[in-house]
Amino acid sequence: MKKYAQIADYLTRFLDNEVRKTGLQKVVLGLSGGIDSAVVAVLAQRAFGDDLLCVKMPSHYSSQNSLDDADALCKDFNLRSVTKSIAPMLQAYEKENVDMNNLRRGNLSARLRMVTLFDMSAKEGALVLGTSNKSELMLGYGTLYGDLASALNPIGDLYKSEIFEFARYLGVTKSIITKAPSADLWDGQSDEADLGYSYEKLDEALRLYVEERLSVDAIIESGVNKEMLEMIIKKIYANQFKRKMPVIAKLTSRTINHDFNYARDINL
Repeated sequence: MKKYAQIADYLTRFLDNEVRKTGLQKVVLGLSGGIDSAVVAVLAQRAFGDDLLCVKMPSHYSSQNSLDDADALCKDFNLRSVTKSIAPMLQAYEKENVDMNNLRRGNLSARLRMVTLFDMSAKEGALVLGTSNKSELMLGYGTLYGDLASALNPIGDLYKSEIFEFARYLGVTKSIITKAPSADLWDGQSDEADLGYSYEKLDEALRLYVEERLSVDAIIESGVNKEMLEMIIKKIYANQFKRKMPVIAKLTSRTINHDFNYARDINL
C-alpha cells in the first residue's frame, strides 16, 4: 500500500496547488455513488475540507442503491453535499423527444449533470473536479461536455483497476467498492457490459499498448485476446477528439492552440 500512500499524498497536494493558483479556494464535484467520484471526493476532502461541495444529481432512472451509497460516503467522511435532481429537465426533454434511445438519453443525462455542476460552481465560486479514470479516457467511454468536462482531474492517469485498489487504501465505503461499475444512466446499465470485457482484462491490454508501447503482435503473443485488443486500439484512435480542445482553423499568424500557446496557469 506504500504506492497508494504516495499517490494519495501527491494528488492531495496536486489538488491544493492547482486550485489555489487560480485564486479560488473551493471545489465542487458530482457524487454519483460510484467508485471514481468517491475516490475524488475523499482526496478533495483531504485537500479542502468544508470547501468541497459534493453535488448528487439523480434522475428518475437512478438506482436507490447509488443514492444510498453516496449518502453513506458523505456520512463516513463528513462530506458537505446537496442534491440537485436532473429528473425535471430530463423528463421535459423526453416528453418532446419520444424516440430517444438509451445512448441519447445517457449522453443528455451526463450533459444535464455537468450543466448543473458548472452552475453550482458559479454559485460557490469553485472549480469543477473531474472524475474520469484513465481506462475511460483512453477508450473514449465518456460524454463530451458531459462527464468528461472539468477544470482539473486528479485520477485521469489511474486505470480503473487501480482505482479499486486506491479506494480500498482510502477506506471508501465498502458497498461502493464491491458493486459492479455503472454510470447509472438507465436501468440495468453496466460499464463492463457496454465495453464487452472486464476492466481487469481491458487494463492489462491498455498498459501493454499505452505504457509499455509493445507491438500488436507482441501483446497478442503475451496472451491478450486479439479481438479485444483490436477494439481497444480502434477506440483509442477514434476517440482522440474527446481528449483534445476543439480544433481552430488557422487564419492569422498566431492562432490559439497552434502557435499561441501559454501554460495553463500563466500570469503577468
